Amino acid sequence: MNCIAVDDEPLALDIIEAYVNKHPELKLVARCNNAAEASEVLKTHKVDLMFLDIQMPEISGLSFVKSLENKPLFMFTTAYPDFALEGFELDAIDYLLKPIPYDRFERGVEKALEYYKVKQNQDVAETDLENEFIFVKANQKLIKLAYNDIFYVEAFADYVKIFLADKKIVTLQTMKNMEKKLPAELFSRVHRSFIVNRNHVQSFSTSVCEVNEVKIPIGKNYKEAFVGLMKSNNIL
Repeated sequence: MNCIAVDDEPLALDIIEAYVNKHPELKLVARCNNAAEASEVLKTHKVDLMFLDIQMPEISGLSFVKSLENKPLFMFTTAYPDFALEGFELDAIDYLLKPIPYDRFERGVEKALEYYKVKQNQDVAETDLENEFIFVKANQKLIKLAYNDIFYVEAFADYVKIFLADKKIVTLQTMKNMEKKLPAELFSRVHRSFIVNRNHVQSFSTSVCEVNEVKIPIGKNYKEAFVGLMKSNNIL
């Protein structure tokens, strides 16, 4: 993802630049000292993610985001926790409090990458997912499964179970491979052992979602991304 860092403090920009350079899926295209500089960069570069300070001279990070018609994904990097609620109301991916440890930065980036993957898939083509499918090997043959027929997937030792409305299919496959094959615009990993079809989620809380009347745990590392995707799909 192409990134920019916006902050009036040179040391803060140095830290974000070092963190971005350390992450294999990020590329820093510009360092900006204020919102005006960032605005110019957005006009001339493809920017997927902004790391944005809040307290800056002339135009704050909050005001800058509000002024953008087509804003990229963004997360706030600030020393002030007071603005967190307003930041999330603007659909910030995350709110990173300075000083920012690298592992906290990395968790925020993983959420951004999840959103980015969904957005990319949605932008590539507007297809009718009811007509899309995968083949999985089971019982010595290949079985065709429409995406919308899959309610959820559960991982076991060296195989997964794919749950449909009234039956399940067992296939020798890793959860990682299954996650790659299923479109992110429909499916979410909610736990190390579960992938769910978001269209079939009947209800959810911070720890459990219900699919086809089955209660599925939501892992703490997947909770924020899952809830955010439900919100972005106009489910909330």
